[in-house]
Amino acid sequence: MEAVERILQDKSLSSIQRFVLHESWLGKTYSQMAQISGYRSHYIKEVGSQLWQDLSEALGERVTKKNLHLVLSKKLQDRIEPQKNQLLQNFQLDYSSENEFSDLVSASKMGFFSGPVPLDSPFYINRPPLEELVCNEIKQPGCLIRIEAPRKMGKSSLLNRMLTHAKEWGYQIAYLDFQEADEDVFASLDKFLRWFCINVSRQLNLFPCLDDFWNTQMGSKVSCKIYFEEYLLQYIDNSPVVLTLNELHRVFEHPNIAQDFLLMLGFWHEVAKQDQTWQKLRIVLVHTTKIYVPLKLNQSPLNLGVTVPIPPFTLEQVQNLAKCYGLDWAADQEGAQRLAPLQAMIGGHPYLVNLALYHLHRGKITLEMLIKTAPTSTGIYSQHFRELLSLLQAEPQLLWAMQQIVAADDRVQLDVIAAYKLESLGLVKLDGNQARLSCELYRLYFSQQFGKQNKANALSKLSGQEQKEYSLTL
Repeated sequence: MEAVERILQDKSLSSIQRFVLHESWLGKTYSQMAQISGYRSHYIKEVGSQLWQDLSEALGERVTKKNLHLVLSKKLQDRIEPQKNQLLQNFQLDYSSENEFSDLVSASKMGFFSGPVPLDSPFYINRPPLEELVCNEIKQPGCLIRIEAPRKMGKSSLLNRMLTHAKEWGYQIAYLDFQEADEDVFASLDKFLRWFCINVSRQLNLFPCLDDFWNTQMGSKVSCKIYFEEYLLQYIDNSPVVLTLNELHRVFEHPNIAQDFLLMLGFWHEVAKQDQTWQKLRIVLVHTTKIYVPLKLNQSPLNLGVTVPIPPFTLEQVQNLAKCYGLDWAADQEGAQRLAPLQAMIGGHPYLVNLALYHLHRGKITLEMLIKTAPTSTGIYSQHFRELLSLLQAEPQLLWAMQQIVAADDRVQLDVIAAYKLESLGLVKLDGNQARLSCELYRLYFSQQFGKQNKANALSKLSGQEQKEYSLTL
């Protein structure tokens, strides 16, 4: 690492650059890095590409992920080779370091994953009957599956396991993530559906030839249907195609497009009940909230197919995960009693549970101290809280809605958009448009934060003398 920074003329590498360099040296793919770190693979690839470009310019020859060993060994053989193994060992085993790079590397060893849990990881906890349900349903001709849960509940981990089984059965996979779409893609329905068709074509290794099927007089939805029916579904032999649309809630932000697009998918699902060509298509929708775009319920995907909501962990599942972390004290009835207060505070949220058990595994904090400090700005969830608070502060209406919920003793009626946005963040649970906090942890933390904010606002309205007197009373 030091040698590479010297090559870059003492330019300090960021934690993610160091992580990508380290894992690339070990021969990991970008996809594997994404699974370990929780970053998206396209972002990891961008970081790597920029790093190889910087090294190429500094060394005066082309550096890639594939020739990294060869080029560095040749240029730095006297410096790097004697130290290489020791450096890697130090980076892998130095769990005492609190920097982000150490956390990313140690995550693969200890089982804490901020992103999808790798397929071969023992830290994936089954939640029957979810796994069996999605795997059985994807076998049904023309099926439509909706995987629905807030952020960091395990949607991607479940989805990856279902898609792995589908590949083993010989199915073809067309995976689209709407977070990768540029904002101007949503400028019109026609532009969006053309982007949609081109990306599905690429995923199926077919050349996009939209102009042969697109007809403006017939309209975008009909043209899109014909393109699938007469081209995509005809050129894939008889193998089913699993069309997976991830982060679908991004489309909800554009109601005019969402209305037509969702109704179109619902119509395709209905057609598949009678048409063998369309029975090849298995549609999987993945999103963080219920669909809040006004739709005709008899045609909407809301009222079709199978909904798969992902529940929080039960106390027994938390115990099973604790055993994976080597916390043997948690295995018996006494262990369950010790874990019960943590479970009551965080509500079995998979990310919050994993982070707690990860810190307990490291042995630097006791369970009792972890529970005591958890809802504070210095506890193990401090970074998570900062992220949520930043998202709320960016949208004053959401912040106001959250303040109303925290202050209330019962459910609060909210504007539909605010309700579903807060649900997508995992902050609330909904009953219609009525919201309540998803767990006690958020009530404790945000009560403190909003209390401080209210005091600060009140103090700012006082005169200079009044502020001085107020300070003396404190």
